[in-house]
Amino acid sequence: MRTAALGPAQRAESLAEMAERELDVLVVGGGVVGAGVALDSATRGLSTGLVEARDWASGTSSRSSKLIHGGLRYLEMLDFALVREALKERGLLLERLAPHLVKPVPFLYPLQHRGWERLYAGSGVALYDAMSMARGHGRGLPLHRHLSRRHSLAVAPCLKREALVGALQYYDAQMDDARFVATLVRTAAWYGAKVANRARVTGFLREGERVVGARVQDVEAGGEYEIRAQQVVNATGVWTDDTQAMVGERGRFHVRASKGIHLVVPKDRVNSTTGLILRTEKSVLFVIPWGRHWIIGTTDTDWNLDKAHPAASSADIDYLLEHVNSVLAVPLTRDDVEGVYAGLRPLLAGESDATSKLSREHTVAHPVPGLVVVAGGKYTTYRVMAKDAVDEAVHALDRRVADCVTEDVPLLGAEGYRALWNARARIAARTGLHVVRVEHLLNRYGSLAEEVLDLIADDPSLGEPLHAADDYLRAEVVYAASHEGARHLDDVLTRRTRISIETFDRGTRSAREAAELMAPVLGWDGDQIEREVEHYEKRVQAERESQRQPDDLTADAARLGAPDIVPL
Repeated sequence: MRTAALGPAQRAESLAEMAERELDVLVVGGGVVGAGVALDSATRGLSTGLVEARDWASGTSSRSSKLIHGGLRYLEMLDFALVREALKERGLLLERLAPHLVKPVPFLYPLQHRGWERLYAGSGVALYDAMSMARGHGRGLPLHRHLSRRHSLAVAPCLKREALVGALQYYDAQMDDARFVATLVRTAAWYGAKVANRARVTGFLREGERVVGARVQDVEAGGEYEIRAQQVVNATGVWTDDTQAMVGERGRFHVRASKGIHLVVPKDRVNSTTGLILRTEKSVLFVIPWGRHWIIGTTDTDWNLDKAHPAASSADIDYLLEHVNSVLAVPLTRDDVEGVYAGLRPLLAGESDATSKLSREHTVAHPVPGLVVVAGGKYTTYRVMAKDAVDEAVHALDRRVADCVTEDVPLLGAEGYRALWNARARIAARTGLHVVRVEHLLNRYGSLAEEVLDLIADDPSLGEPLHAADDYLRAEVVYAASHEGARHLDDVLTRRTRISIETFDRGTRSAREAAELMAPVLGWDGDQIEREVEHYEKRVQAERESQRQPDDLTADAARLGAPDIVPL
């Protein structure tokens, strides 16, 4: 019987089964691209394995701007092919592949000059909409509109009157990036992929020049596995160069890390019914609606320090506050900031010194027989990157392999989502939950919300919200450990939920309650609960300290003051 549950038993079975017999494809890296490669490979009928050194989406893929977008600013760079491709993917995700996870979001672009700017910017946004409709995947979003200053201030009263002469409003889409990856991994598992997080590649297996697999360390239980595969796909993002170094071959390209930080503030601090997009001297700045919060970002600076835990410095935070306050009637202060997170974009290194000018396109290479490398790109086009990587891998297989079908494979939870959404009032009446709670579950799990509701039916106490983070039900913590591959408290508070950035205490007040809910599922005793809570509190303390530091060097040193993983 197929299962999409990623609990402790399934993880152990997957590792053992990957080591038992040779796979067609082994994917290294559990971000959005690696998960996408695993799904693409499995849905072509290939025996597939996926390993991730830490948690699913623990790197770049949980620290983005949470946008699925065509890249409006790339039109200004005349990169029409990238925009066209991304708009098609945006439409597929909204309409077919993940309507439960990907939602429309409006943005207001304030105009500061009369006449020419409205014509210039308006032409760009009109082209953006036209390219979307031309691909046949733009029906799910309203078209842009021109607003006067009075209308703009009615839509976004937070803006200074003198900060604009009018505005344009257009639509893109957003999602919870870490939740999307977890769902992608579960979908790959549903189609037969063997998947294991906390499974670190320590080296590659070689026969002559050929890569024939990888040595994988079980970070949780100890022990090492030799997993053999006809093709190995390196999808490790900003770690691409490090992974390539294990092969002992010089890579054909290099990946450069660009740091982007984001601030999270409560919804009532910015009085607006729409998101904002602002131009800065280097790039653009977004103010993005996020439930009962706003996400403000991002920066774009070179990063050569610790890749696992990029740190936001005081200077980064000041940069964002300064730029957003330039248009806000009531400025934001440090006291308004609930959460801060930093991520690294994996950019293909070029001749430009500015990371904002490096390519957002991706590349696929076959540097040595048996090893495919995919790097670069942007979150929105992960499916295309995955397709290209698997296309490259199957060229070296000794048999005919089916073409990519992921354009027509909805992620788990998509099928039946709209019907359940229409029935949400009836579900609320049946379960005793408020209809708002049901909507919350449907927009996080789609039709898989029924599995969360089953937990509540078995134990009604799980239908209560967490005491210090009442956006989330206690059942969601249990479900994260039993079905979504969460192995540690940090996985739940940071990625399966967003409590770590959505509360002023950064999740420390929820830590013990969440750990106690996870304990029965993961077999923790009292000592392990204490270790999990202590580790999480130290992580938050280190992050807070890093955000008080003046620059990257001191911020990085402060963040590394907390250990990386809880020993069992």
